[in-house]
Amino acid sequence: MNTAMPHTDGAGTLDQALAHAERLLERDPSLAGEQAAEILKVVPEHPAALRVLAIARAMRGDADAALAILEPLARAQPSWAQVHFDLGVVLGQRGRGEEATAALRRAVALKPGLPQAWRLLGDHLLAAGDHDAADVAYAQHVRHSVRDPRLLAAATALTENRIPQAEALLREHLREAPTDIAAIRMFAEVALRLGRNEDALNLLARCLELAPTFHAARQNYALALHRSNQPEQALAEIERLLAVAPEHPGYRNLKAVVLCRIGDVEPAIALYADLLGTYPGNPKVWMSYGHALKTAGQQEQAIAAYRRSLALEPSFGEVWWSLANLKTFRFSADDLMTMREQLARDDLAEDDRLHLEFAVGKALEDAGDYASSFAHYAQGNAIRRGQLRYNADETSARVRHIRERYTREFFASRDGSGCQVGDPIFIVGLPRAGSTLIEQILSSHSQVEGTMELPEVTSITRLLREQGDADSAMPYHDVLATLDRDALRELGERYLAHTRIHRKTSAPLFIDKMPNNFMHIGLIQLMLPNARIIDARRHPLACCFSGFKQHFARGQSFSYSLDDLGRYYRDYVALMGHFDAVLPGRIHRVIYERMVEDTEGEVRRLLDYCGLPFESSCLRFFENARPVRTASSEQVRRPIYREGVDHWQHYAPWLAPLENVLGTVLGSYPDVPIGEAG
Repeated sequence: MNTAMPHTDGAGTLDQALAHAERLLERDPSLAGEQAAEILKVVPEHPAALRVLAIARAMRGDADAALAILEPLARAQPSWAQVHFDLGVVLGQRGRGEEATAALRRAVALKPGLPQAWRLLGDHLLAAGDHDAADVAYAQHVRHSVRDPRLLAAATALTENRIPQAEALLREHLREAPTDIAAIRMFAEVALRLGRNEDALNLLARCLELAPTFHAARQNYALALHRSNQPEQALAEIERLLAVAPEHPGYRNLKAVVLCRIGDVEPAIALYADLLGTYPGNPKVWMSYGHALKTAGQQEQAIAAYRRSLALEPSFGEVWWSLANLKTFRFSADDLMTMREQLARDDLAEDDRLHLEFAVGKALEDAGDYASSFAHYAQGNAIRRGQLRYNADETSARVRHIRERYTREFFASRDGSGCQVGDPIFIVGLPRAGSTLIEQILSSHSQVEGTMELPEVTSITRLLREQGDADSAMPYHDVLATLDRDALRELGERYLAHTRIHRKTSAPLFIDKMPNNFMHIGLIQLMLPNARIIDARRHPLACCFSGFKQHFARGQSFSYSLDDLGRYYRDYVALMGHFDAVLPGRIHRVIYERMVEDTEGEVRRLLDYCGLPFESSCLRFFENARPVRTASSEQVRRPIYREGVDHWQHYAPWLAPLENVLGTVLGSYPDVPIGEAG
């Protein structure tokens, strides 16, 4: 019983009766409730007895009866942390997630040393899409769960993001207590924050080997698997969690996230719709729901979901940008006024400001106010560029290294290596160069399945990098050069195995549309020599400016400066020219403007390269209802339109810096300038 609770005459006897009732809760909730009811006959409205009665009813499955007691009790006892925690638990059981979150926040504010309140709060925050706040809550759970002074110090360091100190303390502790599962889980969290995903996975697997019912560790494991591009394994862990707690909001949210990642959007939509029953006032859940609906091609429903999110939080910049990013959506005058009002706020978060600048730029572009539009795009890019550490010199150095390493002789000496399967079709190039259009055309063929921008090639490069010398400038390329035929074949087989979960049909060929894979053509050639490689290319000014006005969810760090964009395009042209020279005929190039002018001719050439017979459905690609996740998702659901080709010219007065950086690459387009190839 809370020592702050009021006592009455015969307090010792009353305290004994209450203590007995609380002990009964664990083994016989019905009897505990009866005991509490007897106490209330003697001392009506006694707070501690009411709490026991409420918990007893909740444990017997009568959450409504429990809430009928707990809600007025919490109002009457605003400083009693335990009753706010109990209220949060039962509200969560009843699917009232937002009220549960508020009650749990109140509980930990009153008494921070409630570990289970922190854990449940983290679960609700995670389910509501607030990952950063959930991480803080989980760290506080760990901090308040341990009693060992060294573990407590490590948990405090982790909570305060003092990662090196936390790592040192945990290493010392685990040397002496190697099976301490709480410490192992904390050490995995350190590894995740340092980007050492493989270490985190190994630690969490060990944790679960020691304690299979450690559900918090399994949830961490599922999340780490998801972040490590192992969605199939992540789903298996999530299903094990859901088997124990099928209504757990955090588990269901994580399942929806992973399902979206692998293209299973319909069940993800159902999960988000269900979560909105628990968190109807949470703008982040509405946004996630909108994203899933957009991917499924349900544009009107997606817009409605985004609108619901903005009604709850008008400053939510990412949602404004999500509407703009539909490309075919048009903002109203009222929308523009609201966005400008939000931008005028002094207290607007930087991330919201960043997204709003891009969204206002799009609204003004559609209104034909190109000067103001460019100013907002430039401001959004400046904010994002300041957040990143992109170095164009490093990209140029990497391209030079690849051109020097991957020669005709290099490939000739490895002829016949790799996995000989020819299923994948890689579409590479720069973002906004027409790759989604090519994907949509090809995936409209009966023998080709469209998937998404698959991260598996990047995962393989990370694996190779980890095997290399940490002091090497290019460890991934150094390791790749040492691999024998068997190792290269295994890499190809790994790629096919890890991408199989994204394949939903029996079509023999499938598309990997990760544009940045042009940096990894050497790897693709060595591990999958029979895969097709298609280079999507667009006019330099059109492509670069389209990238400049696009805020990407992740990656593409080169795209937030006209100078960086121009240099990146120039490096891309040089690298593709090199592979044209050392692997002649290996890569098929699609020039976007030619595809617009002579669609059927270009489609026939594309299909010939892929070894496919012509099918007229490829010309009606806009009828294809497959899920599309990229920024062009709505555009490729419409016929090709000529107006988009020259749209960049509206911004020509402000593109001189880009033209200067592009140099001869601009004047030679679509050909490669002399000196850029080979």
